[in-house]
Amino acid sequence: MAWLYLALAIGFEVSGTISLKLSDGLSKIEFAGLTVIAYIISFAFLGLCLRTIPVGGAYAIWAGIGTALIAVIGILWFDEPAGAARITCLGLIIIGVVGLHLLDSDAANAS
Repeated sequence: MAWLYLALAIGFEVSGTISLKLSDGLSKIEFAGLTVIAYIISFAFLGLCLRTIPVGGAYAIWAGIGTALIAVIGILWFDEPAGAARITCLGLIIIGVVGLHLLDSDAANAS
């Protein structure tokens, strides 16, 4: 269940960030409101997943996957540049998140 909570936390964090972009500097109240609501829900689910998943790994996955998804959405939806350096950096984020998860798994198994 904790992994479902983490996935929902990531989804709402990404939704909140997209809403923040669409709010045009918080000038469009409907998107500003969606931003606040999405982030509150995201933190609630993140808090629930922290009952089981170690905070370092959960936060790394939440932040890293959220960042990577927003970067990809920026490229695909908001026409942000997608050069080789950007794609490489996205890959490094994913490698880092996987690595931290594996280290958390190793630590849990050693206990």
